[in-house]
Order: sequence, then C-alpha cells, then structure tokens
Amino acid sequence: MTHPDYPQTLAAQSVALAEGQFSSVELTQHYLERINRLDGQFNSFITVCPDFAIAQAAEADRRRAAGENGALLGIPYANKDIFCTKGIKTTCASRMLADWQAPYDATVVERLHAAGMVMLGKTNMDEFAMGSSNETSWFGPARNPWDTNRVPGGSSGGSAAAVAARLAPVATGTDTGGSIRQPAALCGVTGLKPTYGRVSRWGMIAFASSLDQGGPMGLTAEDVALMLNAMTGADRRDATSIERAPENFMADLGKPLTGLKVGVPTEFMDAGLSPAIRACVDVTASTLKQLGASIKEVSLPNAGVAVPAYYVVASAEASSNLSRYDGVRFGHRCENPVDLADLYSRSRGEGFGNEVKRRILVGTYVLSAGYYDAWYRKAQQLRRLIQQDYVAAFNDVDVLLGPTTPNTAFALGENIADPLTMYLSDIYTTGVNLAGLPGLSMPGGFVDGLPVGLQLIGNYFDERRVLQVAHQFQQHTDWHSRMPVAAE
Repeated sequence: MTHPDYPQTLAAQSVALAEGQFSSVELTQHYLERINRLDGQFNSFITVCPDFAIAQAAEADRRRAAGENGALLGIPYANKDIFCTKGIKTTCASRMLADWQAPYDATVVERLHAAGMVMLGKTNMDEFAMGSSNETSWFGPARNPWDTNRVPGGSSGGSAAAVAARLAPVATGTDTGGSIRQPAALCGVTGLKPTYGRVSRWGMIAFASSLDQGGPMGLTAEDVALMLNAMTGADRRDATSIERAPENFMADLGKPLTGLKVGVPTEFMDAGLSPAIRACVDVTASTLKQLGASIKEVSLPNAGVAVPAYYVVASAEASSNLSRYDGVRFGHRCENPVDLADLYSRSRGEGFGNEVKRRILVGTYVLSAGYYDAWYRKAQQLRRLIQQDYVAAFNDVDVLLGPTTPNTAFALGENIADPLTMYLSDIYTTGVNLAGLPGLSMPGGFVDGLPVGLQLIGNYFDERRVLQVAHQFQQHTDWHSRMPVAAE
C-alpha cells in the first residue's frame, strides 16, 4: 500500500510539505522506491534519474527552509519522454533518438523546475507520439495498471500509467489528436489538453506542429490546475505561443455549477459508442444537473469527418517535421553508408518504426504535386468546418460533455495490425485538436473493472470553467480516487 504519511494527490502533498509533515527528499525517495519495486510490470518509465531527482528534492527543501512556499515546491513528477531535458536522454520512445541527450531544457521543463518540481524520470510513449496504445514504443509497450494485459492508451500512455499506479503524483503529456485525454481515460486519471498556444512547444519534439499541445495529467482536476499554473505563458521562442495575461486556474474550482449550460453532442452518442460508456455519460449528465447545471443536446454536424481530416493534416506535418532525422546531424546513423542516398535511406529505415514510416508515407503523398488539392487542402477546409461547428455550439452552451473513447482499454496486440481500428479510438478527441480547443478527460465510472473516461470540452481559453466542472463533479464522486490492485 502507499505510505499512510504520504497523501496521493499533488494538492494534499503541497499542504503537507508546507506544514513540514515530511521533506521533499523523503517524498521523492518514496516514489523512487515504488518505481523500482513496481514498474517492472507496467514499463511506464523509459529513464529513471534517482540522483538528479534527489538533488532537485534537496534543493527544494533548502528553498523551503529559506522561506519559499510555492504550491509545487518539492513535488515529484514524471516527464513524458518527448520534452527535451538537458543532460538526460530524450528518446521519443524511438530507436532514432534512443541515446540522444538534449543540450537544453524545454520551456515546460524550465518552468516546472523553476517552480521547484522534482523530475523522477522520463515516461514511455508511442514512438514520436504516433499511436493510440503505446505499442509503437521502441522500448516496448507500457501496460495498463488496471489490467497489465491491456494497453494504457497513447501516446502519453507511460505518463497515464505512472499516475494511475501512484508512481508519480502528476505527469506531463502531449496531445496531438487525443494523446493526453485518451490514455487518461483508459487509465482512470485526469488529463487536460489546453487551448492551442497556451503551453509553449519549444523543446517539445514536434509531431504535427499545428496540433501538438503539452498539458498536465494527475489524479484530480485540482492537481491538473495547480500544474497548469506553472506550465502556461507566452514564450518568445515559440511563435505559436499566445500572449495572454497570467491566470490562476485554481480560481473557479470552488464555484457552484448553478446556471451552467452543458451540451451533449448527438454525434458522440452514436451506435459506435459502447452502451456501457453511454450509460456513464448519462449518469454524469444527471450528476451535473443535480449540481445546478442544465443539460441540452447539441449538434456537431461535421464530427464524422474529424478522424480522416486529422490523419491527413497530422501525417502531412509529420512528414515535414521528421525530415530532419537523416543520419547526418543527430540521431541514429547506419553503419558504413556507401553514399549520401544510402546514408539517408538506411538511417531512416532503421531508425523509424512501422507506424512512423506509415505516417511519413501518407504525409508525403498528400503533399505531393497533383494530390495536394485533393487531400491536404480538402482536409484543411474540413478543419475549418469542424471549428465552426464548435463555435456555433458554444453560442448555446458553456461546455460540452461526452465520452473520451468509444470503449474501455483494449488488449495488447488486439489492434496493432489494424491501423484503421486503432485510429478510430480517437474518434471523439481529434476534432478538439483540429479546432484548437481545450479538452479534459476525467474518470467517470468503471465497466468490467476498467475505468471509463468522460470528456469535457470548453471554449477557447476557458480552461478555468472546464476545470471547475471537473472539480465539482469529483467532489461528489470517487472514481478518481480508486487505485489499481496491481499498484498496491
């Protein structure tokens, strides 16, 4: 069992550290011990850095002894292995970058460390964030703590599994088409994809630049809000970073939901949704209604084309972003190339896995002469229609409620040979990325012992309201506090 002196949530740990109940070093040692003892069955970490973590924790204790009392000071966290970390391997779960050490920290890492957070290590993920199950990792799949024969979701599967198994109180993730929300749903934790531009992408290795967005994962909406406070803000090094006044994402958590208008998209409640998950959505809507919200059906007419539009746009941008991995400057280099063409082709052929190759090929095709208008331009036009659907919906309601995934976690190996089925696991999440909106997945029940995730979607820069709804829901339910038996 987790140590009774160490509360599980970030918020409770922050209070306990401030009261001197234990030190950051003691808390960090607790998590390092759990990782060492338990992660062999989950494979949620690629790299664990105990010496670095203890040094950071000791520095946090010194800062606190000197009078600092920041909410995140001395709190351990896990970092998705897509964020550059100076002097520590950043692999993107790939053979291509298996031994690469970044010469700098990503902006997100800089900000979390400036706030005093303690990095336990780097978490497993789908290779270059391309996948929905964490099975494309060069280091082997992460496993779902609720059933280790099932996937944790992807691409941020390692982060979700680590939080669910209490190997870290919170973690970073990235979301290109659902890669924070989908694994959060399958592992029974809370994960937030912020509005595009809220969180700097500098030092976050690119997959699809117009879609990628970093965000926090934790047990509760309160934990996510605390972490988001440190992650957001304009960054002159990222041209897509938004200039906005600083916000306190904790500010509205305690406000009641009286008068809140919640929309349930009819297109999300179709025949492809598991009846058991639909029942969880209905129960959640009823709970929110009891808390003072009104429930209304809304329509997103173009929701059905979100997946194909997403995979055209994302693959096109991936083919461009991944062209930098050529065996010349950094990353995997083939042995004894005979010429430059051989160096390029064999380095990339050996360094990339099948899913990454598939998306590069698709992306190159849709951007090629003669096909650009038929595919890429058309996908961008559909993207605008999808965005307009959401804008219209938010003229009538404050937030949208629906399922995060159509089913609970599937078995390892079940869909890996069927890319189409795998892609459809993101059917309810990709539209949010295409529109650039904030979306949160929160635990909302269990089906056959596996967690169900429910998605809240907000208007642009309305993370505070989304977090408020999730927090109020979590004050009246206990799904988020349940712990897998394998993690005890």
